[in-house]
Amino acid sequence: MLGALRIVDAVEIVSTVKRLCIDANIYLGADVIEKIEESLKAEDSPVAKEILEQILMNARLAAEEQMPMCQDTGVAVVFVELGQEVHVTGGDFVQAINEGVRQGYRDGYLRKSIVDDPVFDRRNTEDNTPAIIHTEITPGDAVKITVTPKGAGSENMSEVKMMKPADGVEGIKDFIVDCVRRSGGSPCPPIIVGVGVGGNFESCTYLSKKALLRPLNESNPDPRWRAVESEVLDRINSLGIGPMGLGGRTTALAVQVLTMPCHIASMPVAVNLQCHAQRHRTATI
Repeated sequence: MLGALRIVDAVEIVSTVKRLCIDANIYLGADVIEKIEESLKAEDSPVAKEILEQILMNARLAAEEQMPMCQDTGVAVVFVELGQEVHVTGGDFVQAINEGVRQGYRDGYLRKSIVDDPVFDRRNTEDNTPAIIHTEITPGDAVKITVTPKGAGSENMSEVKMMKPADGVEGIKDFIVDCVRRSGGSPCPPIIVGVGVGGNFESCTYLSKKALLRPLNESNPDPRWRAVESEVLDRINSLGIGPMGLGGRTTALAVQVLTMPCHIASMPVAVNLQCHAQRHRTATI
């Protein structure tokens, strides 16, 4: 016999998403600030030190003045963990998320950056919708929503490669480092590097973006991938690209890998670069 469903009104989803859109663009996470402060202490380059200090000042002023930390307030990427015992009433679930984005970007005075046709007309939708929505059905009766505004500068430098199993872990490491090397200062370093390994063409890119949600002060639970993350981070920071591409030790704050099973003949790898404005906020209904 089925248990009673929990009723969640679509209006609550709208208000939650609205608040998350605004807060994510204003507040830089404590884990990111901590990593930047650590990098500042280790930097040798005076220019790099000054840039890191400005980034920290920018984060403080954004919070104090309730203003976006970056003018590119990005695509609204929404991760949802929807409990299987939840029934949404009073409106359409997807429409509720988009309405929350619409209200958040309007009332938060956030830049609207979405065009309706990617090639021909490219007319601004004027409300930053539609959002990119990733929904996972999970046990329980809660709705967990994470809003991740993703700017174009770092997103444009991201890559996916269908590697051969014979390329092995060394091939993966070389691909990640080369992706960052070729991106130079374009993704506004210091960056966070999200890496998805496994699945197939579309799922490895999803993993690479989801990997960016892991707090920077948390280690990979798999010691093998933890070692890969550490080695690749050292190699990236030895490139000398530095903050904003102007040289220094701090090209990346973290490398974060997420994996899943894949086909015996495949080894898909995606690299999703995120600028220092590592924006995401989560709420549970």
